[in-house]
Amino acid sequence: MKKLFIIFVLCFFGTAYPQENFTSEALKITPLVEGTLLLPETSAKPPLAILIAGSGPTDRNGNQSMLKNNSLKYLAEALTNNGIATFRYDKRIVKLIKMNKVDEESVTFDDFITDAVAGIEYFKNNARFGKIYVIGHSQGSLVGMIAAQNRADGFISIAGAGQEIDDVIVDQLAKQAPKLVDNARKSFDDLRVNGVAQNYSPGLASILRPAIQPFLYNWMQYNPQEELAKLNVPVLIVNGDKDLQVQISEAEALQKAKPNATYKVIPKMNHVLKEIDGGYVENSQSYSQAELPVSEELIAVITKFIEAN
Repeated sequence: MKKLFIIFVLCFFGTAYPQENFTSEALKITPLVEGTLLLPETSAKPPLAILIAGSGPTDRNGNQSMLKNNSLKYLAEALTNNGIATFRYDKRIVKLIKMNKVDEESVTFDDFITDAVAGIEYFKNNARFGKIYVIGHSQGSLVGMIAAQNRADGFISIAGAGQEIDDVIVDQLAKQAPKLVDNARKSFDDLRVNGVAQNYSPGLASILRPAIQPFLYNWMQYNPQEELAKLNVPVLIVNGDKDLQVQISEAEALQKAKPNATYKVIPKMNHVLKEIDGGYVENSQSYSQAELPVSEELIAVITKFIEAN
């Protein structure tokens, strides 16, 4: 039986590139935001790209405890080899888990925005860098586009949702578990109106359990199309056509909200930025195959966008 690849489900709980033309620094931005800064050796004042991870307890490398794919690590290293400094950081939930201080009900979506803003502000007036770009992956796309407003010089969405998160999940369920759709829609509507959902199906417990509802309710307050439209800087919207979690229609919705954005669908790229030739099994296995490099076309598209803007 196929497991559900719902963008929200994991919300809380390789082949190296041949030559490294960069240096690495460990940085602590706040008590809960720690990451890795990569500096290219070929540029005196390079542009800086800040990478924001997607759903789940995802670390700076794009990994979770049972899913090691090194997607963000490989992307950061490749961009820095191309002359673009990068900073990637662990989500605060990773730090809280390590500190044994996880309280699901106390973590909000706004916390992730706060952390992203802290990262941008930390580097904004740093004389070592030129322009600052924000790259948000999956959930990090919405976080990034909000944090980038009036702060960054450019924004890049990779596999970002184009709808409010409840609508995204309902659409995913329609494809993967259609019998749950009606109950999910009613439960989300209850949550939106009343701040709590009570009569949800046991099949939705991983998404709508009481401890997670405050986080989900907070996340639902943001519409990606409205937030993206607020940006007055160059925008790149990217999605892979092998993405099991975020459909191309989500990227199309973002493009509609920002018609002047650069838009690219990358053939064979999946949600963890790997190139997939086969079907579902190969695609799902790649989530824990750290030896697979990220899409070369993705690297080229982002590099070209940053160099041109």
